Amino acid sequence: MNKKGSIIFYSLMLGLTIIVLALALAPPIQDFTDDALSDLDCDSVSISQFDKAACVVVDLNLFYFAGSLLLIGGVIVTAKIIF
Repeated sequence: MNKKGSIIFYSLMLGLTIIVLALALAPPIQDFTDDALSDLDCDSVSISQFDKAACVVVDLNLFYFAGSLLLIGGVIVTAKIIF
């Protein structure tokens, strides 16, 4: 196998590893998010604007972290398939 074939194979393995890592980390991140949201008491109507903003940021935590890992892994795999 030449050098370009080795790099393509390595890149595909790296991309798939990142995707699997993102999927494996999603449940612990969801547990962390649920615990943080219950501690912040986000269901209460009488919380401050600061606490409401914190609730929104914590709620988006799973999407940003796991989504970015999935995006990075998908970009690596797609780039090596296309190019």
